[in-house]
Amino acid sequence: MDPFPAPGAGPGPVGTWLLRDLPETIETATASLDPQDCDRMEPDAVMVDGTGGLDEETRSTLAAVPCAVQDARWLTPDQQIRLVAVASLITAAARLLAEDPGTAITTGELSRMWALLNHAIA
Repeated sequence: MDPFPAPGAGPGPVGTWLLRDLPETIETATASLDPQDCDRMEPDAVMVDGTGGLDEETRSTLAAVPCAVQDARWLTPDQQIRLVAVASLITAAARLLAEDPGTAITTGELSRMWALLNHAIA
């Protein structure tokens, strides 16, 4: 039995999620990236973990991609890994911005990450 049936084998609920919800989440995530939302100390000495601009729902959706693509058997392995790469890179970009936005921007780390993202999409 072929673990990756040919495209068009019927996407079902996972396919709907991948085709509709995931692209919207990726668009929201890339538009929401915010270097101002970094890890910080509040005036009352409470440490606050920054999110790089991503809300919990967006982070949760991106984190579900590696599991969801396993059920997307109509996608080729190449398509599956590209989806995982895109979700991972966007999540990593937010984490970089949350932890050290100045370094991420000035050293070119973020630019390299976007180059990888462009490659994964192409």
